[in-house]
Amino acid sequence: MMTISILVPNSSVMQAIADPQYLFTTVNQFLTASGQEQLFTIQLVAADKQVKINDGLFSITASHLLEEVDQTDLIIIPALFGDMKNAIQINEKLLPWINKHYDNGAEVASLCVGAFLLASTGLLNGKKCSTHWGYQNEFREMFPDVEVVDGSVITEENRLYSSGGAMSYWNLLLYLVEKYTNRETAILASKYFAIDIDRESQSAFAMFQGQKNHNDAAIKKAQEFIENNIQERITIEELANLVSLGRRSFERRFKLATNHSVLEYINRLKMENAKRSFETSRKNINEVMYDVGYTDTKAFRTIFKKITGLSPIEYRNKYNKMTAA
Repeated sequence: MMTISILVPNSSVMQAIADPQYLFTTVNQFLTASGQEQLFTIQLVAADKQVKINDGLFSITASHLLEEVDQTDLIIIPALFGDMKNAIQINEKLLPWINKHYDNGAEVASLCVGAFLLASTGLLNGKKCSTHWGYQNEFREMFPDVEVVDGSVITEENRLYSSGGAMSYWNLLLYLVEKYTNRETAILASKYFAIDIDRESQSAFAMFQGQKNHNDAAIKKAQEFIENNIQERITIEELANLVSLGRRSFERRFKLATNHSVLEYINRLKMENAKRSFETSRKNINEVMYDVGYTDTKAFRTIFKKITGLSPIEYRNKYNKMTAA
């Protein structure tokens, strides 16, 4: 039997605790129904027997206290809730426990913004990580030694797993089911829970919000210029001159402040505006393309798909109700 320990931190998301428990219990039932032995022992592990979550609206009873777990094969860290720094602080007791069992051979998987708790152990330093797209800037600020993979639903490195935002964690859970059982069982689980297996990107769901939580006034001025002139073809030289910096110095400071190169930042803002237009208007692709300052159809389609994971037509058909009607 394989032991799965689902952590129950304070300030956690109830669904991110209940869902993996439900999934692996159901997989056990699938195995039994097919004449095989159950594979997983699932336990809820916490520092205290009763853990209140969602501002005290719910209470979860742990099956095991931290000190009662001698050995485990997989630790699942659920998504946290509320202020991340505070959530980490009130769950500090969990950190040495995670490190101890990882050192003893356990694998560790974080769901969504559970990555903040995993990163707090130091285990992710120098490694790759996924988390919710809306928290990536905050994560980078708090954990500069961890490489955040933009748009990725699942990352895996050295027995450490992490997932993208919100319901993306189901893809990581199905990935683990396939690893520990087989492809057939993972597909069965995906159909049972109506989850799109093998989804690799959360890019289509992401909303780009330029990183402005920095103190470089010149770079903020350049960011505001980009936002206010989204329909124009903006060059790096134009921006550097605007803030009276040499090109090389401007590019270096821009990357340091925003975590994006200048061109990547411009393209992402333009594509974000294009996405909003595809969602809410009846404009065709060329009209939207011109609105955000592109004249090369091929270049526009290529950049749009690179950022969102979908072609402009696919994106419009997916998110525009008027088009669907």
